[in-house]
Amino acid sequence: VLSHYAFGIIEEITSPAVCRVEDDCPIYRRCGSCSLRHISYEEELVIKNGWVEENMRRIGKLGVTLPPAVPSPQTNRYRNKAIYPVRLQNGEPIVGFFAKRSHRVEPAEDCLLHPVFFGEIAAAFCGWLAEFNVSIYDEVTHSGLVRSLYIRHAEASGEVMVTIIANGSVLPQTQALIEALCGACSAITSVMLNINRDKTNVLLGEECQTLWGESTITDQLCGLSFSLSPLSFYQVNRRGAEQLYGIAREFAALSGSEILLDLYCGAGTIGLSMAHQARQLIGVEIVSDAVENARQNAIQNGITNARFICADATEAAAQLEAEGIAPDVIILDPPRKGCTPELIKTTVRMAPDRIVMVSCNSATAARDVALFSELGYVTQKIQAVDMFPRTAHVECVILMSRAKE
Repeated sequence: VLSHYAFGIIEEITSPAVCRVEDDCPIYRRCGSCSLRHISYEEELVIKNGWVEENMRRIGKLGVTLPPAVPSPQTNRYRNKAIYPVRLQNGEPIVGFFAKRSHRVEPAEDCLLHPVFFGEIAAAFCGWLAEFNVSIYDEVTHSGLVRSLYIRHAEASGEVMVTIIANGSVLPQTQALIEALCGACSAITSVMLNINRDKTNVLLGEECQTLWGESTITDQLCGLSFSLSPLSFYQVNRRGAEQLYGIAREFAALSGSEILLDLYCGAGTIGLSMAHQARQLIGVEIVSDAVENARQNAIQNGITNARFICADATEAAAQLEAEGIAPDVIILDPPRKGCTPELIKTTVRMAPDRIVMVSCNSATAARDVALFSELGYVTQKIQAVDMFPRTAHVECVILMSRAKE
């Protein structure tokens, strides 16, 4: 943690850069979601590629020059998921987004990263809160019921899931809620309740209840069908994810004879998209609902060579090592904090020919690459992929191979 730091605030622009554009969002300068909406998209890609390259050089100790970043197929309206914090403002319920470096919520009727109908659902939800005087959660006193509104859209099928995140297991006036939501969006096929009673900044609790409709929605990705629950990890940019997974599949270079180990597999999307090119797929994920989704996803896609384990990735890797399983290719898609040193060491002991890392944080990826390098794996390729246009986030795919003796 930095003990001394400062934030700079621009007061006047005397000579704008050539790449500077007029931002097109009314709350852009206050909202903490987008960071680069004042820059042309072409320059944004250059900047993001520079972030990845600099991290790999400075932290990863690699002398690399990256190819150009892969652009997102869409720069607006690409997100299939939103979690809106709920607050009271001037006595009225609002939803929106956290302001920069704060827990203050900026109300937002529409967000250019989300489909238009997300805003319509949010407005109907706020109407229900106001009409029935439903209590709003207060994170200071830990009192009140409704914490957040969570919307998920399956782009290929058109199905929409709405989840209410609450500090309790019972919502009042649920029939009126369902009618309000479905009246705002006829594509809704699932209304869920997520129970989160913890004093925490973690958004989702572990327990979900179905209030109306189905408990999952179904989307198509890389030619496969995927069932998604509220707790399932799924890339927020579906078309971008197809590009990302295509690059990971190219780096994996499967021939059909390999054992493929997919760590941090979520609902199985990356591994299952490659399963037809491998002899066996083993997926590992700590979230039980996501593992169940992955198993069902394998069944509904007719994939019979897949096995999924519900466990921490570090523990599961050690278990597989103890079973004598020797994967030929390992896929790593860790959270932002990256891999644990123990996982990296276990991965190296398994001695796969190739390791493909998909990372949403190039700084922790570079740190992990440095340890893999110390343990005998050489970085062959790095490709930045923009999955999150207009924000300060970028994915990268890294190919490492075992060094020759």
